[in-house]
Amino acid sequence: MGGGSVRESLLYTAGMSEYREAYATLARVARALEDGEADLDRVLPLVEEARAAYGVVRARIEAVRAALGDDWEDEEGSAAEADDLDDEDD
Repeated sequence: MGGGSVRESLLYTAGMSEYREAYATLARVARALEDGEADLDRVLPLVEEARAAYGVVRARIEAVRAALGDDWEDEEGSAAEADDLDDEDD
């Protein structure tokens, strides 16, 4: 997140907060299901809660991947061009 606007910074911060909250929800639900804390009547609501949290986490990861993908592609392209130039010198 370099050189972005204040709006982008606020969106990034809000996204991180939502991501962290969803990740914590996933961890809590996983613990409850693994530890056997949830009775049978609570399993479906827990799974639904986890599914919603997973959607938030996945969307955040995809957004970061997409944002970084452009930078990584630029760096990989520059590295590939440098390798091609090195090969031409040999």
